Amino acid sequence: MNKTVLKVAALGVLVLVLALMPVVSDNYWIDVALMAMIYIILALGLNIVVGYCGLLDLGFSAFFAVGAYTTGILMTQYHISFWIAIVVSAFLSAIAGIIIGAPTLRLRSDYLAIVTLGFGEIVRISAINLHFTGGASGIFGIPKPSIGSFQLTGLTGVYYLAFIAVLVMIFIVRRLGDSRLGRAWKYIREDEDAAEAMGINRWKTKLLAYIFGAIVGGFGGSIFAVKMTAISPQSFNFTQSAMILLAVVLGGLGRIPGMVLGAVFVILLPEVMRDFADWRLLIFGGLLVVMMIFRPEGLWPSAKEKTPASSGKETEADQNVAG
Repeated sequence: MNKTVLKVAALGVLVLVLALMPVVSDNYWIDVALMAMIYIILALGLNIVVGYCGLLDLGFSAFFAVGAYTTGILMTQYHISFWIAIVVSAFLSAIAGIIIGAPTLRLRSDYLAIVTLGFGEIVRISAINLHFTGGASGIFGIPKPSIGSFQLTGLTGVYYLAFIAVLVMIFIVRRLGDSRLGRAWKYIREDEDAAEAMGINRWKTKLLAYIFGAIVGGFGGSIFAVKMTAISPQSFNFTQSAMILLAVVLGGLGRIPGMVLGAVFVILLPEVMRDFADWRLLIFGGLLVVMMIFRPEGLWPSAKEKTPASSGKETEADQNVAG
């Protein structure tokens, strides 16, 4: 059977299982699956920055926090609809991406990583000290979204909201990756100097990667806010950024199916090992080390194109050069 048909069939089965999960499962596993879908959205956003453009970002939880706090503040203090709040969250997340990206994206590698790490901590500490964010206690009583007079109560309503959001974000991020801008990101990832020599404005292109990644992260934060109904600065620390980055790297840089697998792995495995409460973090870390040793390219690596050299056959051009 054709590999494409198999992949489409597998994807269809996965979508069907996720769609029916609230019907066949209990609240605990629905909650775990919902958290996994939020991480899928966040991993898709970080994948634009890290996987497509090759920029190491250690403070992605900052955009996650901006989206969550914007939604929480607008819905609790100003009684604004979730659908308006999520758009405002995406806009403010994009502004945050510009603020951090514009002055710092001329930096490379370790220097950029340190700056993004500092930005993530600045956002978290600001949330602790600002009055309108609720300080260290955070924001409570965030209402569930509603469609007209129908409110998405309980886990099931928010689950299907996240499910639809995942499908939409996968479509958008995939289209971005296949676009002219996406190809420019990948050229920069491979060699910035060569990309600039080809006429690509690397600063502007990298900034657009930060903006689009921040927007997707803001969407994830909005859904997280209405899922939890309460948020606090502790939810957006460096550990969150590390876990999102872990999902991207484990899944396979630049591969959307890998983002899904990586996010599910990061969320599901610690839950499965809850019976080993005293040892589960140690076991989890050990499995990650084993994974990096034996499959460093990730769970769903990029398919490498077969070159004449790798296939052992010479092309006519090679023969002419050799002759």
